[in-house]
Amino acid sequence: MKRHFSFLLIALAVVITSCSNGNSGKSAEKKTTDLSNNPFMKPSTLPFGAPDFTKIKDSDFQPAMEAGMKEQLSEVIKIANNPEGPTFQNTLVALEKSGQTLKRVYGVFNLLAGANTNPTLQKIGEEEAPKLAAHEDAIYLNKELFYRVKRLYNLRNSMNLDPESKRLVEYYYQQFELAGANLSEADKTKLKKLNEEEATLSAQFTNRLMAAAKDGAMVVDNKAKLAGLSDNAIQAAAQDAKANNMDGKYLIPLQNTTQQPALQSLTNRAVRHELFEHSWTRAEKGDKNDTRAIISRLAEIRAEQAKLLGFKNYAAWKLQDQMLKRPKLLRTS
Repeated sequence: MKRHFSFLLIALAVVITSCSNGNSGKSAEKKTTDLSNNPFMKPSTLPFGAPDFTKIKDSDFQPAMEAGMKEQLSEVIKIANNPEGPTFQNTLVALEKSGQTLKRVYGVFNLLAGANTNPTLQKIGEEEAPKLAAHEDAIYLNKELFYRVKRLYNLRNSMNLDPESKRLVEYYYQQFELAGANLSEADKTKLKKLNEEEATLSAQFTNRLMAAAKDGAMVVDNKAKLAGLSDNAIQAAAQDAKANNMDGKYLIPLQNTTQQPALQSLTNRAVRHELFEHSWTRAEKGDKNDTRAIISRLAEIRAEQAKLLGFKNYAAWKLQDQMLKRPKLLRTS
């Protein structure tokens, strides 16, 4: 969840890329609902709570995510319906501590799917994206919970809070406002539908972009065409081709940028042009990886979201909790 989760340390990404869970690239595994042996259902015993990849299977993620959402929603409902008046401890501290299972599983899934993905993880990401969006809305559009947060916000200057705690009160109030907590019930319903659609399309966009990059890799059949590349780069291209059952050829994978690193070294102009075209058109070829329709719809959704929330455009909405705050400051003279 983009608003509420405190993600794992960046060092976790290094752990992920250097570890193997033993099933990358496998076809989708049967989803299990037995949580008794699911490694995400309790904190890891490794130093700093690092995930134990020797125990994690792709099939563990989805049931743990759904169990984690159910667990957190139950915790949030208890916070929202607490008969005691709102306090910093029973509302914001309790909210910060909620959803530990979901934080564990989603933090690992998010980083693993970005560093070492496979078709199973991509499928899980698409299926769970709208559910996670709906879960987030169930928290930030909860009327009773927002009442408690708003009450603390209104009293923040008289609560003798330390600067960090006061900032947390202000932060949460702003996040609830930006999420639509002040909207009418009818507009909340509209926003929820838009949020779910956006989450689904965003997951699809990411998966298509990765597939387009993979499919757009340039195959070269003559080593002479790679003049200018280092021996190590040429050897890597040969190994990549062999790994993709193209012995005797060379494969130059696309990086996540229009200007590919190899362009500055290749001396064959025609090869440079071909590589640039592979990169430039990777997701707009009219095939299964074409992202143009998704991008167009995402732009429409975001304009509708911003309008519902009373902002001139999407940028104005999303910059509210950023340092810049106003889109016009993006312009240069």
